[in-house]
Amino acid sequence: MPGPKVASALVLVPPAGELSTGVRDPRSLWPEHARKLYAHLVDMYGEGDVLPPLAGAWIANQRSDNTRRAYARGFRVFEEFAREHGTHPMAVKFALADAFRLWLEQTPTWVRVKGGARNEMTRTGPLYSDASRANALSAASSFFSYWDKVSDAGVKNPFDAVQRPTMDPDYSPTPGYTEAEWAKLVATARDHHRIAAYRKRAYALLLMLYTLALRIDSLLNARVEDLGEDQGHRVLHLEKMKGGGRRKKPIPPVAWNALQDYLDGRTTGWLFCTASGAQLDEPAVWRLCGALARRAGLPERGPHGAKGDGITHALAKPNARPDKVQRWADHKDSRTTQRYNARKELLDDSPGYGLGADVAGALAADGG
Repeated sequence: MPGPKVASALVLVPPAGELSTGVRDPRSLWPEHARKLYAHLVDMYGEGDVLPPLAGAWIANQRSDNTRRAYARGFRVFEEFAREHGTHPMAVKFALADAFRLWLEQTPTWVRVKGGARNEMTRTGPLYSDASRANALSAASSFFSYWDKVSDAGVKNPFDAVQRPTMDPDYSPTPGYTEAEWAKLVATARDHHRIAAYRKRAYALLLMLYTLALRIDSLLNARVEDLGEDQGHRVLHLEKMKGGGRRKKPIPPVAWNALQDYLDGRTTGWLFCTASGAQLDEPAVWRLCGALARRAGLPERGPHGAKGDGITHALAKPNARPDKVQRWADHKDSRTTQRYNARKELLDDSPGYGLGADVAGALAADGG
């Protein structure tokens, strides 16, 4: 599909002969999700189209790995929609952008075909969630905003007037675990597998996520060399926190001991790795969390709930200091931390419990 003729200030690869063959392609410096999106778009539009390098540079320009991954995923959804409607993504105007919003509300998600060929997918999954729809619309809008900034001519963002899903910050569809349930999950991780190395890895991974209030991408990007000491504390140096900051996270003794048992003297490489030493990826951790939850008889969910549960439980402790919990959770805004409190209070303090108890007592007295 030929792309629109666009004047762009973005030039990634000079014409042949202008530089010596020893000069590296700047794309080699891009982070993983930028390179992957570029390769995907080249397959769709060819190397002569301006979209692949522009979209790749846009993803590379994002500050955190989490944002790069989310925006790349959301942009793929938008690109697929535009292509299927016969329009180059960079030629989309408001009418089609708004139609994309409606399409997201009505379209099933992709799921793997059971018993099908490898990587065979079909759109028979659940509808896109509010969060997924908001991400896809935000990604598309962010792309056009970036294009406007790097272009020699002004670019009208067709998503400026497109309504986004209303997101309730105090609502989360992820089921929360109680402290007792977390202890059960961690004990299951410690004992679940006949291969000791797998047990030790699962046990250490869950404890690190929960007791350090970590995002899974931050933990999986950490290396053994990032471990250290500071003023008597065992710490993990994290180079890429959400938003691009850097932090030292103290490691509680229970997590440190589990981690050292798992590392078994290893001093280099990815902190959590596969048997071959490769970086452990997020899908593998999702599968692990689901398997552990099933074995423990708990609701299934991915690793992202660990941080939220840790914050909720920390805030529930006697004499809890919200400001300390906020710093521990790496939240810039105290309102973000308090939302975890609000979610729990909405459940624990529901007046419906008192009403239900009164009704149950009246029914029992009536002989019902």
